[in-house]
Amino acid sequence: MDQSFAIQEILPQDETCVIAVQCLVFVDNVTESRLLGLVERTKEHALFVFTHRRMAITGEDVTLEDIFPISNDFAVVEVSSADELSFVGADTRVRLNFQDGELEVRLPFGSHSRLFLSEVNRAWSDVCKSPKEAPKFEWLHKYRKASKGQGGIKQTLVPLGTAHTKISQHKKTGNSLNAVSRSPVEGNKRVNSGVEHPRVESGPESQGKVKREGWDELKREGRDDLVRQSSHTASNKATMLAMPQFGLRDNLVRCELLKNEDIYTYLENFSFFLGTYNVNGQTPKEGLRAWLGSTSTPPDMYCVGFQELDLSKEAFFFNDTPKETEWMKAVSEGLHPGAKYALVKLVRLVGIMLLFYVRNEHAKHISEMEAETVGTGIMGRMGNKGAVAIRFRFHNSDICVVNSHLAAHIEEYERRNQDYKDICSRLLFRQHDPTLAPLAIMKHDVVLWLGDLNYRLSDLDVDNVKDLIAKKDFETLHSYDQLKRQIDEKAVFVGFVEGEIGFLPTYKYDTGSDQWDTSEKCRVPAWCDRILWRGKNVRQLHYQSHMALKTSDHKPVSSLLEIGIKLVNEESYKKTFEEIVRSLDKMENECIPSLTLSTREFHFKDVKFMQHQAETLTLHNDGQVPCQFEFIQKLDEPTYCKPWLTANPAKGFIAQGGNMDIDLEVFVNRSTATELNSGRQQIEDILVLHLERGKDYFLSVSGNYLPSCFGSSIQTLCQLRDPIQEMPLETIRELTSSGDETSTVSIDKPLDIPKEIWQMVDHLYRNAPKQGELFQQPGLRSEFVEIRDCLDTGMPDSLPGSNHSVAEALLLFLDALPEPVVPFSLYQQCLECCSNTSQCKKVVSLLPQCHKNVFNYIAAFLRELLKHSTHNSLDVNILATIFAALLLRSPTKQDLAEKRKTQEFFQHFLVQDLS
Repeated sequence: MDQSFAIQEILPQDETCVIAVQCLVFVDNVTESRLLGLVERTKEHALFVFTHRRMAITGEDVTLEDIFPISNDFAVVEVSSADELSFVGADTRVRLNFQDGELEVRLPFGSHSRLFLSEVNRAWSDVCKSPKEAPKFEWLHKYRKASKGQGGIKQTLVPLGTAHTKISQHKKTGNSLNAVSRSPVEGNKRVNSGVEHPRVESGPESQGKVKREGWDELKREGRDDLVRQSSHTASNKATMLAMPQFGLRDNLVRCELLKNEDIYTYLENFSFFLGTYNVNGQTPKEGLRAWLGSTSTPPDMYCVGFQELDLSKEAFFFNDTPKETEWMKAVSEGLHPGAKYALVKLVRLVGIMLLFYVRNEHAKHISEMEAETVGTGIMGRMGNKGAVAIRFRFHNSDICVVNSHLAAHIEEYERRNQDYKDICSRLLFRQHDPTLAPLAIMKHDVVLWLGDLNYRLSDLDVDNVKDLIAKKDFETLHSYDQLKRQIDEKAVFVGFVEGEIGFLPTYKYDTGSDQWDTSEKCRVPAWCDRILWRGKNVRQLHYQSHMALKTSDHKPVSSLLEIGIKLVNEESYKKTFEEIVRSLDKMENECIPSLTLSTREFHFKDVKFMQHQAETLTLHNDGQVPCQFEFIQKLDEPTYCKPWLTANPAKGFIAQGGNMDIDLEVFVNRSTATELNSGRQQIEDILVLHLERGKDYFLSVSGNYLPSCFGSSIQTLCQLRDPIQEMPLETIRELTSSGDETSTVSIDKPLDIPKEIWQMVDHLYRNAPKQGELFQQPGLRSEFVEIRDCLDTGMPDSLPGSNHSVAEALLLFLDALPEPVVPFSLYQQCLECCSNTSQCKKVVSLLPQCHKNVFNYIAAFLRELLKHSTHNSLDVNILATIFAALLLRSPTKQDLAEKRKTQEFFQHFLVQDLS
């Protein structure tokens, strides 16, 4: 998650948080989490240090603690120890040097930290380019403490280096940039080069004091490199390709290397231990050796996933939980005793955690390590369900490991399917080359998927299930398994393989025993916890549960896989590489790139609001050389396509004789629906496909958009007595494009409120006043589609779908209004009178009649819901937070203070009846 948004909320409008990163600092001899934000104003930069009480979502979550101006005296030095440098995946320790002190921080391993350091580097380089024009940082004066004696920009809050500081300072014993033999300064390799180098141990010669003349020398040379990276290893072709001497030809060479990979690689088998365990919020009460050390020989790698690590509300709202450390320690102690392992990566989203260990001797062959998370709760933002994942390159094979926790309850298999699809589409890994598109899960040689997938046994009652279990008739029992049925129907996990299940269902047991659930609910046993894989050269050696562990109501599961990994023959690789370079030299002088396109015209029929459509364009390289393509902007247009259209990928490389499929995707959301509803925009565009050193190709995109109440104005909808798709397009366009008040369309009497709002609110009023987690639990996307079509066409007569789906549809409707319920023109007045009930009421009286009717109608409905708070667990704060953001939207950027005022304004209408 981009936490810079939280910082931006508390900054003035003329200050911008360029990027933020979460880190650890040393406070009173212990580590504490901090948020570092790079803030810019008029080309001057400073590092802001924030404390935060949880993952920073809004400005309320952060408190400014200190500020470091980026001046000539500023510098960054890596101070990671030799042990930390010995394997890829360790966090990076860096020291911030400034005029009168220093601060040591630990940055999480990954591309975001590299991007952060790159941006800091760029800011520092700009200062060095103009040494005579030293920044004055006058804009930081307002952050000073009012008390005397605190003066000086560095002493803005609690000054470092004084008796009052909380943040510890450290002696300057790190690796100076000019003193490290493997420094990127000497090799001229950039921090943001997009290459993940295997880390190597640094010798004693790399330790020393930071010398003032070293920084001066760097400034004179204009070097960009603040943080040291390790040396290249020729066995990693991606590293070798990204070395500077190959310049712009990297990707052309890469294409040919991939095409000829079989010539210089060979397969070698390595063992991967995969484990998954839903621990039900418990702490480790028993050793894990019976699970993790159950193999006869030590595995080469461990991928261990946990779900429900911590079920407390604190775990959901706060970033840290002590159970993370407790379970990590239990895992480390439970690994096979026959080998030594290094923890390469830990990634966690609320209670979903994935740990990745490798044998020490393999660590140097791990590269391109990345980690990502995706929440699949309401509006796709909540992290109580979702997935964490890592991807890495081992020798010459790309591996992705996913640990997921999907939706619960036996009847919610469609929601689980949707969670799976959301994870696959939204979980993307940044590539080390920033010009390349992010990598999806399926774009790896091998994908390993584990977790509490929560699929249950259908069409059998608990007695029948237990009878089949007693007979150990797992084959018959498996035929009722929801996951097997969904895979057979190709609804999920297409292309994945799961080994034969020969163990007892892993859920649900009485905690501390092997007894099936004896609670009042008496859950039907099920194989919730699963492990699957996708890719070639994979063989499963075992797949089993571990009944000896009794900490949770689940049993842990493990799978031992033997995976054929591609290793590089260095001599063959070098020979192949040199031949490719020679042939490219010749071909580039003799041949012009050429493409054949499968089609140049694309038509999208009946495009609907928030309904994805895609067509495939196939490119065939029929030329004599590998080619590079990119969709480029047309003259006087900011992007290569209209905002409702994307090409995926928008750029790429194709080997000689190769093909590439490009998905042209149309998706209309709240930012584009209004223009399409009004007819001011149509589904029409021309794409320009540019071929490097070749010609341009022109693609025609056309289609028709079905108008929707989503994205239409309140005024327009009040004048439509019939569903919007039953109205002539000319009528809709006249009402929306000419302005509602000047329209020549004759309407007998406008509706008091849009019938669509009435339908959704009335449905919830009649069916959901006592519904738990209303407006907090997501609905099904398939049901939203049905609700939208019902509102737009009038069929069927009553709204389909669950209460949660209707509630989410109402939120999406309000969010898509081009002019919010409280018009932009009255927004400022709402802020000014937010603390005065009578003045708030007066502002509402100024709303256009139809807007006022909608405001009062929704407020009355919400007050009705609050009467049932003992059942639905809603309160004034929850509803004000959700609905104020939709009813009172800012015409410009909204800061934290404004957000609070809008909530205070709307609360007046929830706590008393103003009608």
